[in-house]
Amino acid sequence: MKKMKLYSLFIWVLPFVLFMSCTKISSDWKLVWSDEFNYHGLPNPLKWNYDTIGNAYGWGNKELQYYTYANPENVWVEGGFLHIRAQKERINGFDYTSARLNTLNKGDWKYGRVEVRAKLPGGRGIWPAIWMLPTEWKYGNWPNSGEIDIVEHVGYIPDSVFVTVHTEMFNHMINTQKGASVYLPQNEHEFHLYAIEWCSEKIDFFIDDELVFTFYNSGKGAAEWPFDQKFHLLLNVAVGGNWGGQQGVDDSIFPVTLLVDYVRVYRRS
Repeated sequence: MKKMKLYSLFIWVLPFVLFMSCTKISSDWKLVWSDEFNYHGLPNPLKWNYDTIGNAYGWGNKELQYYTYANPENVWVEGGFLHIRAQKERINGFDYTSARLNTLNKGDWKYGRVEVRAKLPGGRGIWPAIWMLPTEWKYGNWPNSGEIDIVEHVGYIPDSVFVTVHTEMFNHMINTQKGASVYLPQNEHEFHLYAIEWCSEKIDFFIDDELVFTFYNSGKGAAEWPFDQKFHLLLNVAVGGNWGGQQGVDDSIFPVTLLVDYVRVYRRS
């Protein structure tokens, strides 16, 4: 296992439990949902949806891509991997296309271990993410009902990845988000296992089974801890945006592809 270096931490932790996960032993976990991508063609429609509704307004982040629906040029399964490809092409007033998948109403979980083995795309202007949103939005619109970013990467910071949570009290709109940046210089060239273990007390974030960040339930209510409801998984590659596009977009990098080896979700037995 490659050693990772943590820096620029904006962590809310209790030191004496930093290295404890939500369960004591790995055998406590039972597999309840997975996609091994051992087939060929478009993603399994029993497990994945195409997210396109936000194209008209840049997904609230001033993103530049147009997410297509079931387009095998942007998303496909081949060779044991899911491919999500962003490319430069003009469509419906946009200069780039990509894909955004989610498991809404096909994979929704409250608590458990979620793990995704993936190789992230790079290049200035690229913003891939493996993340989770609430299924029922129990506490209102974003950020009140929460967001869990299992991993994000912005191409102009090629040697690092980011894990983050957003809530009403802790979110990037007011610069109070909670998370960590992780030095991982081979993230664009090697597969890594990105995972969370989530229970009623906390969310632990792991990279290659090394704990990199913990977010604790403060007990102060939904404004700080809205994570007592079902969430679903999202996989996407954005172009530009408020964060990903801070240093512009290098058009020479396209096409770029997020490769996913598998997605597995466990619950405590």
